[in-house]
This record gives sequence, C-alpha cells and structure tokens, in this order.
Amino acid sequence: MKIAMACDHGALDYKNMIKEMLVEMGHEVEDFGTNTKDSMDYPDTVAPAAKSVASGKNDRGIVLCSTGVGASITANKIKGVRCALISDPVSAKLTREHNDTNVLAIGQLVTGELLAKEIVNIWINTPFSNEERHQRRIDKVMALEK
Repeated sequence: MKIAMACDHGALDYKNMIKEMLVEMGHEVEDFGTNTKDSMDYPDTVAPAAKSVASGKNDRGIVLCSTGVGASITANKIKGVRCALISDPVSAKLTREHNDTNVLAIGQLVTGELLAKEIVNIWINTPFSNEERHQRRIDKVMALEK
C-alpha cells in the first residue's frame, strides 16, 4: 500500500516512528514533511499529503500534529478525503469498516506511543466492510462536497 504521511513540528517523532513501522510492514511511504522541529504550519504539509490521497497517487494517508485536531481539520477540507482523528483501537477498526476512511489523524501529545502504533496497525489492516448501509451513508456524506 502507498501511504502519504505529514506532520508539523509537534509530531515529528511520531511521524518518523510510524513511517519506520509502515516500511517494516512492507508499505511504501511518501513523506510530505516536516523534517525538523522548527515551528511551522501544519496545513503546509498536511494539505499536500491529503491531496495525494484524494488524487489516488497514494492509497491512504496518516497526518499528525500535537493534538491531531488541526491535521484532521485540514485533511477534511480536501475534496475526496475522509479523515478521522483516532485515539482508540475500536474507533480505528470501525472507522475503516464503516466509514472507509482514507486518512488517519493522530495527536502526539495526547496518544501514547504504543497506542499510536496499535491504532495505525489496526487502521492499516482493516478493510472496508462493503456493506450496503455503510456505502449508502458514505455516499451521502461525500455528496455534501457538491
């Protein structure tokens, strides 16, 4: 799977940790930055990563900031993106099964390291259910972009 990743300075450590984990799992990662702890604005990295998912260049995306809130808001501004800010394993599973999310947001300051890894693992490995009721709901949500 091709995965876009982006973060701001507040989540650089988690981006690097998750990127390494994904590569070890056999995934291809496109890193949109940031690559330093110098203060920067999360939309500058998150928006290009989310656009790459919406365009189909990358299959999914993982975006991070201190809380995950700014990254998730930014990603959800991109037409075609369904980003979920996740902080627990159950939501990681259900957001894939029910919502077919294509971008995951995590906050480095609010999610423990082991929990973040578990969330990513579950989210990456859980397929969409393809159930008609879930697809119907996704179609209604995506129609709101028009």
